[in-house]
Amino acid sequence: MKKGWKFAFLGLLALNVLLVLALVIGLLLPIEEEPLPEASPQEEAVKFHVQSNKEDLNKVIKMFVEEQKANSLVDYNVYLRDQVELYGDVAVFSERIDYKLTFEPEALENGNVVLRQKGIKVGKINLPVSYVLKAARDAYQFPDWVKIMPNDKIIYISLDKMELKSNLKVRAERIDLKKDDISFTLLLPVENK
Repeated sequence: MKKGWKFAFLGLLALNVLLVLALVIGLLLPIEEEPLPEASPQEEAVKFHVQSNKEDLNKVIKMFVEEQKANSLVDYNVYLRDQVELYGDVAVFSERIDYKLTFEPEALENGNVVLRQKGIKVGKINLPVSYVLKAARDAYQFPDWVKIMPNDKIIYISLDKMELKSNLKVRAERIDLKKDDISFTLLLPVENK
């Protein structure tokens, strides 16, 4: 009986060591990086300039997030404050662990948006940004127009590739959350006759 207990203990210990090794190796492997997406060519369109604020944009973001969460195992919410804040929780074993990611948004000349990572907190622990972004990119399905780039610590949002009703396209012109100054251009494609 004593020998069986010792073998079971050593087997369990070996399994734990293997799991920890696999986790460490997975975290230390180099991160494969994709280049920034190319902006889609602009077709002829009628332009509508929209000035907005964080409160109204939070309502729109909530609608998009609710649609995306319906097909996801991850629970999260996105809020615009003085920076973009993403809150959520993830299941680890039998517990739920809270996380918070903060980003600084930037409207690019091509109308797309870059979210530059400012901080990540899981529970009470600050974690390395690139590893967490890599884990998120590898573990979850994001829309085609969202690219997570761990080496650069950014999330690239290709607004020009986002599919909206009536083939409507969106271009970010200015995003200054601290001044609550947000402007977009809506592009409605028209046929040239």
